[in-house]
Amino acid sequence: MIDLVQLRTFVAVAEEQHLTRAAERLHISLSAASAHVRAVESTLDTQLFVRASRRLELTRAGELLLGRAKAVLNEATLFSSFARELGGKVEGRIVVASSSDPSASRVGEVASALRQRHPLVSVDLRARPSSSAREGLTTGELDIALLLGRPTDTGFSCYALETFAFRVAGPAAWKQQIEEADWAALAALPWVTPTGGSAAYTTMLQQMFDERGLVLNSVATFDNAMLGRSMLEAGVGLGLVREDYALQAERQGSVALSPLAQAQYPSYLAHLASRRDDPLIRAFLEATTDVWPDLRLAKPLA
Repeated sequence: MIDLVQLRTFVAVAEEQHLTRAAERLHISLSAASAHVRAVESTLDTQLFVRASRRLELTRAGELLLGRAKAVLNEATLFSSFARELGGKVEGRIVVASSSDPSASRVGEVASALRQRHPLVSVDLRARPSSSAREGLTTGELDIALLLGRPTDTGFSCYALETFAFRVAGPAAWKQQIEEADWAALAALPWVTPTGGSAAYTTMLQQMFDERGLVLNSVATFDNAMLGRSMLEAGVGLGLVREDYALQAERQGSVALSPLAQAQYPSYLAHLASRRDDPLIRAFLEATTDVWPDLRLAKPLA
């Protein structure tokens, strides 16, 4: 028999293509993650990964098993959800993913409201980029995710939260250059840009610059918005920053803002549509309405 915890580690390693990142994502030790993968391979008597350069790649057998593994984990999650629904119990642990900047989603306030409503529910809050969080919802690794972007997943129930404004900001010492720069001049300045996992920031930058045929002069990258801001304020380069932070930093004299380049991006809450009757999910949504009274179901975009 396959252990579900070990199977979840296999899926995480396959998605991250890296044992250490998978262990960090699952909040387990590196040795435990390695042991889980070896156990799955031993149980199946099949090699699942081969080492390629600095990453792990799936073997052909691993590729074929990955989809089945995700389906098994999804069914296990639905089974637990159905059992809670039958019992009507509002107790247990709910795993919630949020962006690296939780003040945007106010998830701390939601967790507090949940604890007040349902003291027997514990909250496990994890920082995850939207792309990774969507995978976690599918495999049952996560119960709820607060995401940036526009809902496109038809298998999810999505609830609109707020649309955030973003500004292009740079070191205060570059104030004149930034304020006078046109699009081409902005792109030519040094930039701090997101890695591939930061889909929201990447999309906004593409809409501003790629569609104008411009390539950003990226001199440093980040996978966490707060790390990006720290490099920006230290003088490394320009970056895309949430408007409330940008305006506050401008007032403090630590950054300069471009009057030209601005963007907007929505945020939403998501869970598997098949878990809409799960007492844990309903409890979290009820707590969310304490913080976001206008919470409403959003139709996924085609």
